[in-house]
Amino acid sequence: MRPETKNALLSAYIQLQSIIDELYIASQNALNNNHYEDASLLESRADKLYEEAENLEFVISELEER
Repeated sequence: MRPETKNALLSAYIQLQSIIDELYIASQNALNNNHYEDASLLESRADKLYEEAENLEFVISELEER
């Protein structure tokens, strides 16, 4: 794998982790304020992005082994 590709994938992974953290924090804040629909939506989106980040991490590790 070219270094540029690896760097782009790692950068995307790091950015996704930051976004995921923000969404989970926002979800918890919404829950604390009894905004249950908002909390559910935010948590759902965070969960989806978390799955994508896990997949991206797997791709990166697989490509590094080649």
